Amino acid sequence: MIPFKKKSAVKKALASSLLAAALGISQTAAAGTLSLAHTTWVGYGTLYLARDLGYFKEQGLEVKLQAIEEASMYMAAQASGNLDGAASTIDEVLKYRPNMCFKSVIALDDSFGGDGIVTGNDVKSLKDLKGTKVAVNEGSVSQFWLSYLLEKDGMTMDDLIIQNMTADDAASAFIAGRVPTAVTWEPHLSLVRNNKAGKVLVDSSQTPGVIVDVVELNCDVIEKRPEDVKALVAGIYKAVEFTKENPEKAYEIMAKGVGGYLADPAEFAAAAANVRFYDKAMNEALMSPSGEIKELVEIADKTWSKLQGRDLNVSYDDLVDSSFLAQ
Repeated sequence: MIPFKKKSAVKKALASSLLAAALGISQTAAAGTLSLAHTTWVGYGTLYLARDLGYFKEQGLEVKLQAIEEASMYMAAQASGNLDGAASTIDEVLKYRPNMCFKSVIALDDSFGGDGIVTGNDVKSLKDLKGTKVAVNEGSVSQFWLSYLLEKDGMTMDDLIIQNMTADDAASAFIAGRVPTAVTWEPHLSLVRNNKAGKVLVDSSQTPGVIVDVVELNCDVIEKRPEDVKALVAGIYKAVEFTKENPEKAYEIMAKGVGGYLADPAEFAAAAANVRFYDKAMNEALMSPSGEIKELVEIADKTWSKLQGRDLNVSYDDLVDSSFLAQ
């Protein structure tokens, strides 16, 4: 994944026009509408649920959602004024914060078993991976999470031989025997388990609150359109409560919205078992200045600064606005 870099005004405008045309993205939405991008991930299902059940609409808000699978692309579109924000992991977007102004206004979910490291049955611990090949998507949350795990075990990325692949390609390469270890996510973890193609050495249920998905919005949207932000948060809260009470129906609606490899409601339900959707109480506990998100931001800033070889210096105050959560 290519780190976001500043461009000249002319190049930036040209890139914006080409990107918008290629992706079919309209200019930043007017008041009463929010345009958001996201990758294909189960945790973003509540956005579609709130949209399709009319929870945003009853708050006077229209939310336009679009899947864009590369963070560098949707962040560039956002920086160019073609999107109001995005749903992404908070560590992923942190890397872009030094070059553009946005803040996370609500947490959607955290990965609670949905991400993992698959390897051979003979591997007993992370230390056994020293000096071996590991497939991981560099610049992504997978690399952040791997680096986090390694540091806790007294290791660094330099202890591994990194093969840069997307999470899907990494899983395929592992199953085909082309790499001995891969960092990937569901449904690939279950595929490895069910087919006895190896084992899941560690998964994100062992690191709760580390892979956290949020909705971040441009600072000018937050400042000039606070009612739209409140409506967004209220709609998501209501969708999470619906999911608790009607999971089967909720997953059916979410699957249709998110689509891709999650288009089958049964597949979506299986993936949803490995995430925790954040309700109001969980958001207030996590996202407040005294919440665990502050430590996570510090860890992400330190990790990405080291991985990218530059000081990002992004703080909680730079990245989070928790003022809309208590409503």
